[in-house]
Amino acid sequence: MFSLIGIVEYMLGEEGAPVAFPRVDSLREDGLPDGDGVGLSEDDLVLLAELAKGVTVDRVGRRLEVSGRTVRRRLRGICDRIGVATAIEAVAWAARRRLI
Repeated sequence: MFSLIGIVEYMLGEEGAPVAFPRVDSLREDGLPDGDGVGLSEDDLVLLAELAKGVTVDRVGRRLEVSGRTVRRRLRGICDRIGVATAIEAVAWAARRRLI
C-alpha cells in the first residue's frame, strides 16, 4: 500500500520538479504558478498537512470538527483556488512551497 507522502515525494522527484502542470489561468505574467494571494486559511493548511500524513478524510473532519463531506468540499475549493485537479497535487503544491 502506498502512502500519500510517498506519492508526493515521487511526484516531486529528485530535483523537486512537479509532475503536474498548473492551469493556464493560474500563471503569472512570467509563466510561473501564482502562489501569492491564494488565501489558504490555517484550516486549509491543516487539512492538507493531515492528508499528507495519510490521515483519512473522515478523521481530518473529526479533528476540524466538521463532516467528511465538508472536508471534501473544502478540498475541492482548495484545488480550484491553487489550480490543481487532485488532492495529491494540492498536497504536493503546498509541500513545494513549504506551507506544510
